[in-house]
Amino acid sequence: MNDTVDKLVVFLAKRDGIDKLVKTFQYVSKLVHWHVEATNPGVAQRAKQWEVASGLSRKAFRSGRFLTGFNALRRNPGNTPGFRFLAVLANAGEMVYFFFDHILWLSRIGTLDAKWAKKMSFVSAFGESFGYVFFIISDFILIKQGIQTERKLVHGLDNKEDNKDVSERIRKIKVDRVMRLMAVAANVADLIIALAEIEPNPFCNHAVTLGISGLVSAWGGWYRNWPS
Repeated sequence: MNDTVDKLVVFLAKRDGIDKLVKTFQYVSKLVHWHVEATNPGVAQRAKQWEVASGLSRKAFRSGRFLTGFNALRRNPGNTPGFRFLAVLANAGEMVYFFFDHILWLSRIGTLDAKWAKKMSFVSAFGESFGYVFFIISDFILIKQGIQTERKLVHGLDNKEDNKDVSERIRKIKVDRVMRLMAVAANVADLIIALAEIEPNPFCNHAVTLGISGLVSAWGGWYRNWPS
């Protein structure tokens, strides 16, 4: 129990940890609003207010987040020219997303003219979806490479003395694969949310689709950021 509490403290000390917690609040309240809208308008209104407040607080908390893309490229630009190219495209899209998301937030709280909100929301969502496509492609390529490496390790084992080292390398590959699958799930979910803004349609814009997508994204982030 104490270990879990300690991990929770560490998790919530991170900016991403707080963001995933508030994102959970945001999309749980969206689903609650949809579920009780017809039967209990009072509860539905409070849920809607909670959703809006959570969304705005997340935008405020992410101030300056667009600069993390530069740091990501500086620290891990990729091992090959192909991966460096994918990393530039992915992080460029994410930087556009966060930068214009800041302007969207200022528009929605009344600091800037409200007429900017719709345009900024579209540009932000477009940058977000653009970046997520390349993040997803990169993760799938790395997952495939990990599977190929794992198979070579298993089939290339020559003697028993190598068992321990090979088992540890295989374990690390499997852990990395799970983390990347969580990242893919979160990015696909966020891509659906972004598409709802770029090209509104009955499927992506349905409250249940948005709510489930938001929770998948939030909980995927929980898993990836939870202290090991």
